[in-house]
Amino acid sequence: MTINPRDFADHIAHLVRTIPDDPEITRAADLFTKALTAGGVIQAFGSGHSEAIAMEIAGRAGGLVPTNRLALRDIVLYGDAPRSELDRYDLERDPAVARALLDLAPVQPHDLFVIISNSGVNGVVVELATLVKERGHDLIAITSRSGGASRHPSGRKLADLADVVLDNHAPYGDAVLPLPGGGATGAVSTITSALLAQLVVTQTVRNLLEAGEVPPVYLSANVPEGDAHNLRLEALYAGRIRRGA
Repeated sequence: MTINPRDFADHIAHLVRTIPDDPEITRAADLFTKALTAGGVIQAFGSGHSEAIAMEIAGRAGGLVPTNRLALRDIVLYGDAPRSELDRYDLERDPAVARALLDLAPVQPHDLFVIISNSGVNGVVVELATLVKERGHDLIAITSRSGGASRHPSGRKLADLADVVLDNHAPYGDAVLPLPGGGATGAVSTITSALLAQLVVTQTVRNLLEAGEVPPVYLSANVPEGDAHNLRLEALYAGRIRRGA
């Protein structure tokens, strides 16, 4: 058996062509638009590699300014947990961490949550989704519909709790090129989840433009007027969006 990187590229190319047709993208963008129009902030969370997708949503050039990224390390940066907590191999499996994260976050009633998890089964993401819904927020999940069994005591998965589920079409185990001795290489989820995040953001910007509003979009900090533009917009959400580590 030979591993051919071109096979991986072809697989991704097919997904890039077909994923934009998912009607759930429009539904997700409508929730984004609803939240922003009401003065809300988009709260994005992902652990492990899924944090990269939260970074696609919160605080990047071409993206929306009223966005905030939650991260596992917030329990240390903004809470009183010891640094050693971040070395726990099972940290993202511990449901109790979710409540600490949410209680430390600068959340207001009109905020919308986006939780990203390829598997959608670990304790933190399921518990966070549960708490978010209990507190009355809309919730979008970016996940794979092919995930395994839940690791949360409730037996539920992230997709069971979200108002809108964006399927990243990653297979169980994420990778798509089988290896001779078992297992596979060529992970899908980061690429397709980032695509979904950007599709939702761009559709939201379109919604705002069609409503006659000026979308609060970041400029690159590497263009001359970028810093002044971005700082002016960020000031409108002072205390509600974090741009730290």
